[in-house]
Amino acid sequence: MATPRPFSRYEFMIAWRYLRARKAEGGVSTMTWISLIGIALGVMALIATLAVRSGFRAEFVDTILGANAHTTVYMPPQQIVNDLTDEVYVIAGRIENYDDVAGRIAALPGVVRADPVVKGQVMATAHDRSNVAEVYGLTADDLRAIPRVAEPATGIGDIGAFDRGIAIGSGIARELGVGPGDKVQLIAPQGAQTPFGTTPRIVAYEVVYVFTAGRYDIDRTRIYMPLPAAQDYFNREGAADEIQVYVADPEAVDQLTPDLMHALPGSMVWTWRDASGSFLNALDIEDDVMFVILSVLVLIASMNITSGLIMLVKNKGRDIGILRTMGLTEGAVLRVFFLCGAFTGVIGTIAGVLLGVMLALNIDPIMSAVNWMSGGGAWDPAVRGIYELPAQLRAWDIARAVGLSLLLSFLVTIFPARRAARMNPVEALRYE
Repeated sequence: MATPRPFSRYEFMIAWRYLRARKAEGGVSTMTWISLIGIALGVMALIATLAVRSGFRAEFVDTILGANAHTTVYMPPQQIVNDLTDEVYVIAGRIENYDDVAGRIAALPGVVRADPVVKGQVMATAHDRSNVAEVYGLTADDLRAIPRVAEPATGIGDIGAFDRGIAIGSGIARELGVGPGDKVQLIAPQGAQTPFGTTPRIVAYEVVYVFTAGRYDIDRTRIYMPLPAAQDYFNREGAADEIQVYVADPEAVDQLTPDLMHALPGSMVWTWRDASGSFLNALDIEDDVMFVILSVLVLIASMNITSGLIMLVKNKGRDIGILRTMGLTEGAVLRVFFLCGAFTGVIGTIAGVLLGVMLALNIDPIMSAVNWMSGGGAWDPAVRGIYELPAQLRAWDIARAVGLSLLLSFLVTIFPARRAARMNPVEALRYE
């Protein structure tokens, strides 16, 4: 007589019938539903959280790379000694032949473009309002090449008129109460040299373009100025402060550092990872911690399967004894009750995946509703740097959640299934 293969059709049939407990065994049915709902909610929370974390990191990196250089080449500060007073002055490094340097850097493999830039901090004032701003001096072509800044859907004004004015962020424009066509006064502490010392430089510029880069800190503080005007305003005649470099693969920008330093001997390099690496590392650590915490929730929900199966084994003791006397082996009984728990885990996981995907796809309107009900304090761009809560579904995150849920669901069924398999049929039928 041939032995039936493991997980035969009749084992699935028995397990499915046991899982659908009768009204007299309502406790088992209730525990099954509690287990299923708990697993579904745990998987949903895990997938939604991982999607939000992935989306937040992707949006954060995109706003960094969309409005900032991937890496910057600059000269270190220099010390100048006054021969008359022997006083030592430290001045910021300058790049005199910036066009030649930018050309050499742009010719390097993997480099998309290299832009000479003049930078400085000013006080911007208009309509009795003021705000601290960071000025970037660059050419009109270089400004139009910045994706987040030159975005026509979010920009206001004429970016083509940049040569006769300035471009400012939407945040600083809102705080100063200005728009295209208005005048903004820029006050620099290091202005003209006079016999009485250094006087602040105050110049009024016309706002020709207002941009929204998508990052709160950039939109609130950044001003772009034509390169010749910035050189004149900050006393950088014939020089640039740095060369901003954009590469084809920002994730591999560190590999270009030796070539960039070789293109400008004595220079230093500051990449976007140096500027934001600690924050990105913190996000990665937080992702791992959140996965562990939510995994505990899935484990707690899976433990309800154990309780339900123990009750099921107790209620089905007579059936187990009859099945054993009919020829079912211990392995067959173990697989029957293992399938009972596995069915709960699989169904709960599928439901959790569907709910988690739906939640992740609709996280923005959900967060908007929460923000509205809380009076606008649930999401503060000033703290998080971006204006909305993004979500990005990744196959790897979904696979991790599904694998964890199924693994825990299968593991917790082993103990009650083994208990059912080792039940003595004689003892099970003695009092029947």
